[in-house]
This record gives sequence, C-alpha cells and structure tokens, in this order.
Amino acid sequence: MMLKNKVCVVSGGAGLLGSAFSRRCAEEGARVVVVDTNPEKGKALVKELVKKTKNKNIIFVECNITSEESVGGMVKSVVKKFGRIDCLVNSAYPKNKTYGKKFEEVTYESFVENMGMHVGGYFLVSKEVAKVMKKQKSGSIVLIGSHYGVMAPKFEIYDGTTMTMPVEYSAIKGGVIMMAKYMASYLGTAGIRVNSLSPGGVFDNHKDPFLSAYVDKVRIAPKRMAAPNDIANALIFLFSDNASYITGQNLLVDGGWTI
Repeated sequence: MMLKNKVCVVSGGAGLLGSAFSRRCAEEGARVVVVDTNPEKGKALVKELVKKTKNKNIIFVECNITSEESVGGMVKSVVKKFGRIDCLVNSAYPKNKTYGKKFEEVTYESFVENMGMHVGGYFLVSKEVAKVMKKQKSGSIVLIGSHYGVMAPKFEIYDGTTMTMPVEYSAIKGGVIMMAKYMASYLGTAGIRVNSLSPGGVFDNHKDPFLSAYVDKVRIAPKRMAAPNDIANALIFLFSDNASYITGQNLLVDGGWTI
C-alpha cells in the first residue's frame, strides 16, 4: 500500500498506459480519479477496478485537457469529493485528425495544433492541479515523455511497414520533458515534486517486421517491448514517499533501448 489514501489523478486514465496507471494506483490503496474524454471506457474501467481491487475510492471524471473550462471543472470536482490532490500523472494523448503523417506531408497548422493540444494540455492540467498542491504544500506531478523525447527516431525499424514516427511526437515529448524540469524548479519551494517518465515502445499488438526490428535494439533479456505495467510500476515509485528526494528527473523505462 505505497499510496494508501493518496488522491491520484490520472489524465488519459482509460487509455493503454492510463488504465495500467489507474489500476496500479488502486492496488496501492490510492483514491483514484480516472480522467478521460471517453465516459464509456472510463466508467467501465472504474467498475472493473472497484470489483478487482475492493477499493471503492475510484471515480471517473470526464475531461478534455485542452479546455480550460473542462480542466477547471475536473479539479473542482476532485477537491469537492476528496478534499485534496496528492498525485497527478499526465498521460492523455490528444491529437488532431491529421496527426501521424510523414514529415513532408505535415502542414504548419497541423504541427502547431498538435503541439498546442498535447504540450498545452499537459501544461493546463499541471497548472490547475498545482494550485491545489501549493495550498497543501505537497504533491507529486509526473508528465509522460518518451525515449523519443531524448533521442532521434531510428527510422529503419519502420522499413516494410506503413508506420512512421511523426515529427510532432518527438517535438512534443522533448517539450514535455523540459517542461517537467521547469515546473520542478518553479514549484519545488512549495513542496511539489515534478518528474517525467519516458517509456520505450509499449506493446500494443505490434507485428513483424516492426516488432522484430524494435526488440532487436532492447538491451535486457528476454528481449521484448515494454508492458504497460512496466511503466506503471515506475510511476508508483515516483508517486510514493520512496521518491521524496527526487524531482526534475526524466526516468527512462525502455529496456536499455537508448543505451
């Protein structure tokens, strides 16, 4: 029970990583707020987690992290329900309809929109939650970065596939990592720790030839892509009192891929 009675807000809480974050927080005794734009998935996850963990302090709050009104309402509802916010992880993945195109096909407008939605959304949620944490004089914020926020993509692993690594993604995740350092410096005197957590590739039914090309660069046996729980376990550590002297850091969880 590393997070017993801590109030943990998980933005993007019903997604691939977010659902693992929500689950592990619940297992560790936290009061969990699953924040997502998808009420159907979010409410279903809450029902599942309450049943599996016997933790009844799990709620869903619908929220669009790119809307000031929506974020403000979410924070108010959490404080009204639980009285405080101890932990926040920004793991939502907002993107527009043209996200994911090859470099030459990305328009200026699309690039700027995606940067604003993702980095801006993480900024907005963090800013509003930090207001609550400053009053408490304590809190832990984690922003989800990526190994591609610290190194250039290896485009050869996408050969023979229709996949690519969007230019927006690298720019976004590099910005997220630096923003976490900024906030750690700015909010530290208020007792708020801020770190970024950067996963390597997380398995999501990937197929060859990409899968083989990716895992060939992993430096830990057995070679595999990350599982959502690999990332979630690292989050629990950063949220917990075991990390009370850690702030402004970017924790890479990539199986040695970036070595």
